[in-house]
Amino acid sequence: MKFVLLWSDALFFLLIAAMIAGGVWASRQPHLRASWRKVGQSRVAIGSAAVLAVFFAIAFVDSLHYRPQLPATPQGEVRYSTEVLSALDALLLPLRTQTEKTYSAPLATHLFAKETLDDAGRDFPPLRYPGTHLFGTDKVGQDVLYLTLKSIRTALLIGTLTTLIMLPAAIGLGLLAGYVGGWVDDVIQYLYTTLNSIPGVLLIAASVLMMQVVIDTHPEWFATSAERADARLLALCAILGITSWTGLCRLLRGETLKLRELEYVQAARALGVSSALILWRHILPNVMHIVMIAMVMDFSGLVLAEAVLSYVGIGVDPNTISFGTMINTARMELAREPMVWWSLAAAFIFMFVLVLAANLFADALRDAFDPRASR
Repeated sequence: MKFVLLWSDALFFLLIAAMIAGGVWASRQPHLRASWRKVGQSRVAIGSAAVLAVFFAIAFVDSLHYRPQLPATPQGEVRYSTEVLSALDALLLPLRTQTEKTYSAPLATHLFAKETLDDAGRDFPPLRYPGTHLFGTDKVGQDVLYLTLKSIRTALLIGTLTTLIMLPAAIGLGLLAGYVGGWVDDVIQYLYTTLNSIPGVLLIAASVLMMQVVIDTHPEWFATSAERADARLLALCAILGITSWTGLCRLLRGETLKLRELEYVQAARALGVSSALILWRHILPNVMHIVMIAMVMDFSGLVLAEAVLSYVGIGVDPNTISFGTMINTARMELAREPMVWWSLAAAFIFMFVLVLAANLFADALRDAFDPRASR
């Protein structure tokens, strides 16, 4: 095989490394260690963290990509397939290869629709692999559980990378507007007010379509279809990050306006401490509970936003498996008679569990890190 490192893989690995480094650094800070100890004492927090860890483990395995080797030519030349697979594809080989002819219900033994048989008229044909598809199969016979597990990586990438893209602008501009005030505050307020005045879906749609034109006009940039789909995924994360920082920026501005009038900030200013050091040592630590809660809440919203955008056709590349593409496909399946419901149900269950775990973990973080809650 030939190892393939996509840009999204590199960013995801960097994110995991940053989380590990942040955990090591937090363990050396007494006040942070005490707050995380409170998180560890909550059963709800431990349970939700375990669920999130499972989702991240699946996404990590799905980010180890490779191109399988093809049979050698008569001249002995080594060739590799243009199809990019992942370690998760290798682990789920039975689910990926045990395909049926078309739809089959969960754990069914026969196809979902009747066909004309040679010896028995019209009847439900038996499946090649009866009773093995936990969530059934889709229109082309692919296992729905396999598609759902492959969608986890896309959801986590959009939720995490987009959040990290919007954080610097939201934190920097929010603290600057609240602390400096004056014309700086006016300019930043005008910026995010103007951006909020533009319908978000239209702005995202226009940006995604322009980026798609750039991708289509430069096919030489991409060696495989996976690299092309990865470029659109990263473009979507960047666009969502650019358009979703305004809410957190407004929250941090309001909190900074209050914190800058407190006694310890006034004392530091009277002693000649620079504004940059005051923002770093006094303001930022006291708004981090808002940032952490907003990160997790925005993560949940972005996971749901991807499903909505893919539903209207401006989400990820059609070759990228995601919850949004599964829901978009299920839109036509729900109009069938009889109705094919299991693709939508599988995507809904996994999205519900992911978003619910993130929200419960955010509540535990708020209770542990909010200074007012501690008092």
